[in-house]
Amino acid sequence: MEQAEDDLLLVEAYGDGGFRMKGSRLEGSLYITADGFYPVACKTVADLTEADFDQMLSDDAKPEILLVGTGAKMQLLPVAIKKFLVEAGHVPDIMDTGAAARTFNVLRMEGRQVAALLLQVD
Repeated sequence: MEQAEDDLLLVEAYGDGGFRMKGSRLEGSLYITADGFYPVACKTVADLTEADFDQMLSDDAKPEILLVGTGAKMQLLPVAIKKFLVEAGHVPDIMDTGAAARTFNVLRMEGRQVAALLLQVD
């Protein structure tokens, strides 16, 4: 069953250390799927650990696309994190958080199985 556009979980805004989704302000970094959003403790790419991806890897329906928003500017993932994700069967699309949020929204509106780890932008 397809969701109506009004029911889609989309990123409405970002900045000042958080995000707005479904009209609510959420502080900090987030992992977002079609079904929900989950806090992520890290604030920067250098802080990322394998544990930050636990929710994504534990999902029954793994996403076909994994976006990683790296903050205010695009940065490469640490080699160990990229290797971990590739070995888990995911090749992440890396971009700045604004681009990742917009891409997540477009892909969700297209009905794609997408997940995003979005680092906060201060």
